[in-house]
Amino acid sequence: MSEPRTDHLWRPYTQMKTAAPPLRAARTHGSRIVLEDGREFVDGIASWWTACHGYNHPHIRAAVAAQLDAMPHVMFGGLTHAPAEALARRLAGLLPGDLDHVFFSDSGSVAVEVALKAAAQVWLNRGVAGRSRFAAFRGGYHGDTMGAMSVCDPEEGMHRRFGRYLPEQLFFDLPDSRAREAALDEGLARHSDTLAGVIVEPLVQGAGGMRLHAPEVLATVARLARRHGLLLILDEVFTGFGRTGTLFACEQAGLVPDLICLSKALTGGTLPLAATVAGAEVFAAFWSDDPAAALMHGPTFMANPLACAAANASLDLFAREPRLAQARAIGAQMAEGLAPLRGRPGVVDVRVLGAIGAVQLAPPFDLAGLKQAFLERGVWVRPFGDIVYLTPALTIPEDDLARLLAAMREVLG
Repeated sequence: MSEPRTDHLWRPYTQMKTAAPPLRAARTHGSRIVLEDGREFVDGIASWWTACHGYNHPHIRAAVAAQLDAMPHVMFGGLTHAPAEALARRLAGLLPGDLDHVFFSDSGSVAVEVALKAAAQVWLNRGVAGRSRFAAFRGGYHGDTMGAMSVCDPEEGMHRRFGRYLPEQLFFDLPDSRAREAALDEGLARHSDTLAGVIVEPLVQGAGGMRLHAPEVLATVARLARRHGLLLILDEVFTGFGRTGTLFACEQAGLVPDLICLSKALTGGTLPLAATVAGAEVFAAFWSDDPAAALMHGPTFMANPLACAAANASLDLFAREPRLAQARAIGAQMAEGLAPLRGRPGVVDVRVLGAIGAVQLAPPFDLAGLKQAFLERGVWVRPFGDIVYLTPALTIPEDDLARLLAAMREVLG
């Protein structure tokens, strides 16, 4: 057995013994990543979908710099501050319905943890015992922390090895047919006395394979959750802030969840921040004279002022610049640019929604070889599983996107 490497960094989703050394990034700008050796790549995935306005946007940088001079951080227990208050007020104004109560954290996984904990505690605060499980969907992904892992796909997902350590949840296929709708209806009815809620990624299951479903399917999930008296949690960590062509994916189904989880593009890819936003009915269950009825959660860097300043600046850009129109234009260009791959040998499917483009491959394929082929063409594209995908900045220039699409056709065609 060889000695472990001693570069001190333990990298994400990486077998450290066999992985090639990572590339050394030096700076970013627009939709580009520049390495220390001078090579420059068009970024096709916006740093895991976060840099929705491109890198180093001057308006966000200025807001963070101003906040850094005033107050980079202060604890949120017993204190509040203007950037967090403004951001919560703005999010409540942008979200549909009565989603008015904002709980800040620092990552999408934790936002999901807070939503699960809050949903379970709603029933406890109402004096109802035993409703602590969740209904989730095969192909879903909700994060890497323990509670979030428990509602990820239990068979094909990256967390299947942890099954025995996780809470036991109930899994269904998305109700995209009458038979699956009936199965979901029957399953929720049979287990409703043990379920706290239903969690779903609206319109697209992101890290589970960029699997798309129609707004009508999402509406069916919501309708059945309501029928059986279950809280509805929408995980919009990936889909929020324009990625699907609307500010929030749930708008396309015309529904209001009980809880919604936000992160990733919330700060424009600048600083870590997440939010779990609750509707009036959920919040009312915690409004009590009993201290034990409070939501007992509090991340140390909750509502970090620097991150809130970045998020407020990001929302400024959504308000004054045509981000949603840009997302739809990206989708149109991707649909045209990826169409030649349909029906090609080794290609199972081509999918586009908003500013998301994905090509599903048939095995066998060489992920390491694909990644290298993209690097040789000057683009940063990171396939996972059987999916090669594009989620570029919503501000990506047409010629940069054309370069990404050309690389996809060359490498996969």
